[in-house]
Amino acid sequence: MQALRRFLILFLLPGLLLVSPVQAANDSFSTEELLAGFEKTVFGLEYRSWSWRPYLVKKFTTPVRFYVHNLSSRDRRKTVYRFIRDIGKQVGGLTTGVADTPSRANFEIYVVDRAQYEAVVRKDVYKSERAKVPGRCLVRVVSGRNGIKRSTAVIVSDEGEFLFKRCLVEETLQGLGPMNDDASLTHSVFNDSSRHSRFTVFDQIILNMLYDPRIKPGMSQQQTRPILPLVARDARRRVR
Repeated sequence: MQALRRFLILFLLPGLLLVSPVQAANDSFSTEELLAGFEKTVFGLEYRSWSWRPYLVKKFTTPVRFYVHNLSSRDRRKTVYRFIRDIGKQVGGLTTGVADTPSRANFEIYVVDRAQYEAVVRKDVYKSERAKVPGRCLVRVVSGRNGIKRSTAVIVSDEGEFLFKRCLVEETLQGLGPMNDDASLTHSVFNDSSRHSRFTVFDQIILNMLYDPRIKPGMSQQQTRPILPLVARDARRRVR
């Protein structure tokens, strides 16, 4: 059945800059900027060749349970767990936690050294030894009309703090639903030419808009537009 079809989505992080700027304040953005940011990130995919019906809302509708596989020479779990907790605190309507086994997780994060990257992506993400592995880090999302079923991110640990933090933030957040990048989003990590390596205030508002209960999985851009200004107003109030 078409309603039960799943689509697989691959996101890659190409070129990056090396400076993390000071965060903008809650009132630094107009409502129009937030509405445009929501539409640019939520509707569409950074890489469309693996998509199915990309221009629909995609989000988790159940608690997101993460499992962290730290395969790198440096143990990054404390940093990843802290970010997972922060997401749960900063995004209303989204519950995050840590699963004790991969089988109980619906979002797995692999932290790897560069030398491990290709093998992990082929084995644990694509499940194919012959798969091509582009990008510096990535996330894959399995979703359908009723919401995201599962996400898997691969984060590189040993090529500097900026790349690690940038990959962790962008790939994890994209695995929650805002799946497109846009070069015009200067306040956002969803812009591969931006200098951000943190969960910016702008992106916190976008995630709060997406996880507002009035925004449903499978909604089209046209369906969200009548309610989006109110959703943006309420999301801005939640983010301080």
